[in-house]
Amino acid sequence: MAHDTINIIRQEHWALSAVLRSMILLLAEHRRHHSLPDFAVLRAMLFYVDEFPERLHHAKESELLFPMLRARSAALAPTLDRLDRDHANGQAAVRNLEHELLGFEMMAHTAAGEQRRERFERAMKVYADFYIEHMRVEEVQVLPQAERLLTVGDWAELDAAFRDNRDPIAGHGAGQVSVGLYDDVFSRIVALVPAPLGLGPANLHHTGAAGT
Repeated sequence: MAHDTINIIRQEHWALSAVLRSMILLLAEHRRHHSLPDFAVLRAMLFYVDEFPERLHHAKESELLFPMLRARSAALAPTLDRLDRDHANGQAAVRNLEHELLGFEMMAHTAAGEQRRERFERAMKVYADFYIEHMRVEEVQVLPQAERLLTVGDWAELDAAFRDNRDPIAGHGAGQVSVGLYDDVFSRIVALVPAPLGLGPANLHHTGAAGT
C-alpha cells in the first residue's frame, strides 16, 4: 500500500536534489563561460533550501517519523541518530553557504574574487554531495523499514502531518503552504532547474556579468 508520507518524502527529496544539482550546474556553466552567476537566483535557491527542506521537511522526519521507528526497532537507532545529527547541523551548513555566497558576491571584482568563488563552489559541492547521500540513506535504509514496521494508526498520523506542510517546489499547490508569499522566489528557481521540475537550464552564461 502506498502511503502519502512515503510519496511526499520521495517527492520532496527529488525537488531538493534537483535544486542542489542545478546550483552545481549553474556554477559550472558560468565558470566555463568566464562569467558571474546571477547572485539573486543563487540566494533564492539557498532560501528555498533553508525555508522548506531544513525547516519543514527535516522537522517532520525527526519529530514524527523517526520517534515512531525508534519505538518499533532498536536496530534502527544508530541510523536514525546519524540522520538526526545531519538535520541538527543542516541550518548551520546553510548559514555557512549563505556567508560564502555573500563573500563571493561582494569580492567578485577584487583580487580575492577567484579565491572566494572557489570557496563557495567547494562548499556548495560538499553540501550537495552530503545531502544527496543523506536522502539516499533515508530512502534505502529507513523508508522500507517504515513500511514494514509502522501500524495503520501510525500512518494515519504521519500522512496527516506530512500533507499539512508540503513543499510547493515538489509540485504541490496552495492550501498546503502559502505559496503566494514565495511566488517570485519559486519563479526564479523554476526558470533554472531541469525539466520536469522547471523550465531550464538554458543560456546560463547570459545571466551574469563578465567574470574576473
